Amino acid sequence: MKWIFLFSILITSTLSGQKIKWQEDKKLDWSNFKSNVNRQRGNNVVAYTNCGWVYSVVKSTNPKSPVKITIETFFNEDKSWKDVKQINDYVLNHEQKHFDIAEVFARKLRKEVAENIKTSGDYNKHFQGIYNRILKEYTQFQMTYDKETQHGINKDKQAEYNTLISEELESLKSYQIS
Repeated sequence: MKWIFLFSILITSTLSGQKIKWQEDKKLDWSNFKSNVNRQRGNNVVAYTNCGWVYSVVKSTNPKSPVKITIETFFNEDKSWKDVKQINDYVLNHEQKHFDIAEVFARKLRKEVAENIKTSGDYNKHFQGIYNRILKEYTQFQMTYDKETQHGINKDKQAEYNTLISEELESLKSYQIS
């Protein structure tokens, strides 16, 4: 007898409330930042983007059966906030890039899954290691992005990252969810 399992996991934080799925032609606007809570506890923090990805798995107890893994990138409106006295389009672009970075790493995860996980047995053996590695890279990249751009204050570095993130999205375009 075959059993089918379905799992859903989220990185970064549990998504509750209103979620926006990443789409190439849909950008964030300030109305999407609905939390009133500054969770960074810093007066110089203008906005915070809560985003990440979720995945679901349909697999069998038969290790030779095909597996289906879906990975989607989300922005959580109820956990993202802004200081209305300091926001502008430039800051919004910096926050959009955090969301875009989440999509870049979701595509990297989709690529690794497509190349390495075909069956339920492959999933059991390889998925957690791939996931943990991509998650670590994602977390490090987000921290480096904020550090090097000084949370968007360094306009030259921000421009470099804008280009880098766009190039990464383009190079991984075949792993975009349509």
